[in-house]
Amino acid sequence: MNTGRGAGRGTGAGAGAGAAPTLEDVARAAGVSRATVSRVVNGVRNVDPAIQQVVQQAVAATGYVPNRAARSLVTRRSGAVALVVSGSGAGSTDGDDGQGGDDGQGGHGGRGAFAGRVFQDPFFGRVVSGVVRALRPAGVHPVLMFADADEERAQVLGYLTQGGADGALLVGTHGRDPLPGMLAAAGLPAVLFARPADGELLDHVDLHHRHGGELAARHLLARGCRRLAAIGGPAEVPASRERMAGFGAAAGRAVALAEGDFTLDGGERAMRLLLAERPDLDGVFAANDLMAQGACLVLREHGRRIPEDVAVVGFDDSSAAVASRPRLTTVRQPVEDMAAEMVRLLLHRVDTPLRPPGDGPVASLFSPELVVRDSA
Repeated sequence: MNTGRGAGRGTGAGAGAGAAPTLEDVARAAGVSRATVSRVVNGVRNVDPAIQQVVQQAVAATGYVPNRAARSLVTRRSGAVALVVSGSGAGSTDGDDGQGGDDGQGGHGGRGAFAGRVFQDPFFGRVVSGVVRALRPAGVHPVLMFADADEERAQVLGYLTQGGADGALLVGTHGRDPLPGMLAAAGLPAVLFARPADGELLDHVDLHHRHGGELAARHLLARGCRRLAAIGGPAEVPASRERMAGFGAAAGRAVALAEGDFTLDGGERAMRLLLAERPDLDGVFAANDLMAQGACLVLREHGRRIPEDVAVVGFDDSSAAVASRPRLTTVRQPVEDMAAEMVRLLLHRVDTPLRPPGDGPVASLFSPELVVRDSA
């Protein structure tokens, strides 16, 4: 049985008239063995990059099209991974507490509302960009899935268990999200964007969020700000708690606090509360850029100049940071690099599904960086 025969009509050298090009045709065009072509086509990742390029060029020149169904039988791989955006909604149709993206977006609504909130968060686009770019060289494709309810979480588990995807890249930092524990208990290859809850054996990437909060506080203090305020995300989001803890510890003084929901509207509401509580504030830190952007809108409504009267620092260095007026000084989270690291960890787990004795979850931690612009 020739498992590598393409389904299309070929025009490359060696292919007979009307015949689909074969692995042998590609091998002749590339000047390598049929076995080498098979390894490249089937996504074996220990092939020299220069040889991969030659083979890929020969594939394009001959018009060879792999038979994906046959290839899956040989490799036992689907050639896809699930990119799962998960919340914490408990019902089958309503995601009350859903958290989208790195920071999440609270609020009420059904599945469509949850997906809408996710797509409004610039963080998510950065994750997708990093994932797609990292998967492309491996010939693996992402399958986007949302899981903000029990029914959807069951669908994700079923899809992975039945081989629809080789593993999962899970984005969802809500502390009450049950999906990471479900994936870990099922022994499915998965990598989480955020530190997992205690006892969940999952590879993950994360940021030194506390250090990021410290960077923001030190920058505001260095500017001469002394009456500080902070807008955090939902208290149940671990990243938000860490950012606020770092900011408060480095501030070394009383900080007025308000809780937001990682949205622009949430930043506006929190800023109004802070101005009512402490009208003489001169420095504000928001736990993401969307809330910082909202804070800037309210400060300008109240006649406060930024940064002359009130300096503002955000977090993430997302597209919202440069869209804001003034442009935001912010703490950069290297989301694209973190997403690419998730891909690397997942593909490694897929290739080596059995953990050696003593081989625990891998934690890959990234460092934040202060990006100084106009707002502080």
